[in-house]
Amino acid sequence: MAQPEHLLYSKEHEWVQIDGDVATIGITDYAQNSLGDIVYVELPKVGTHVAQFGNVGVIESVKAVSDLFTPVSGEVVEVNPALDNDPSSVNREPYAQGWLMKVKLANPGEAGHLLSAADYDKIAHD
Repeated sequence: MAQPEHLLYSKEHEWVQIDGDVATIGITDYAQNSLGDIVYVELPKVGTHVAQFGNVGVIESVKAVSDLFTPVSGEVVEVNPALDNDPSSVNREPYAQGWLMKVKLANPGEAGHLLSAADYDKIAHD
């Protein structure tokens, strides 16, 4: 599956959409497909400061528990409340309703360390 072109990606299979000084973060379709049926997501609390590529939580599926990483640094300003009751929305709509959290950017220049959709496609399908 081709990745949405308007997003940026990390090698850890997260995507980010930057709108002004806020980044919306989720996991890619490749990641959710590899995990299988997602049953639980643990995210940082609002107000938590996170560092680019740092561990920010876990995602649990019927197959495994995996660490979540953030593609950007900043302060968590929102977590997706729908995931408490419906973590499987990450499987159904990883680029829409299944987003994980929003971060107010500490350093917008960090986006330069992320991958384009075409570059991400190369690593996701190796």
